[in-house]
Amino acid sequence: MTQSASRLIHADPGTIYRAFRGRDAMAHWLAPRGAKAVIDVFEPVPGGRLAMTLIFENAPGKSSEHTDEITGRFVDFAPDRRMVMTVEFKSTDPTFAGTMTMTWQLDARPDGTQVTVEATDVPAGIDPRDHEEGMRSTLANLAAYVE
Repeated sequence: MTQSASRLIHADPGTIYRAFRGRDAMAHWLAPRGAKAVIDVFEPVPGGRLAMTLIFENAPGKSSEHTDEITGRFVDFAPDRRMVMTVEFKSTDPTFAGTMTMTWQLDARPDGTQVTVEATDVPAGIDPRDHEEGMRSTLANLAAYVE
């Protein structure tokens, strides 16, 4: 399954791209509304590792009652244009198994940057409406961080 969300952000592609390259920056904007990100491993180079925990205030998690434990890899960085990463959820529920790929595309516009996030191979246990809302929320956080 593939899901996506997009938003025009009033910042140049370089500013947005830098928000993907900093551990503190990503921890600040990546978690959707109602969640907090704690990043334990952050190696933002192709093949580099990522490990983080999303802590939800009022929502169920995939790894425990209120957390999602995520491991992944940074796959590709195209400066000021694209970032690709894979993520896997730690869960005993097989519907959350598998490797999801997240591609963030940055397209310059006269009034900012169109940022599109596309998730491919989304685990069947992730509700499409909730996931797309979460991606839109993350894009809103990114906009608030860089604008």
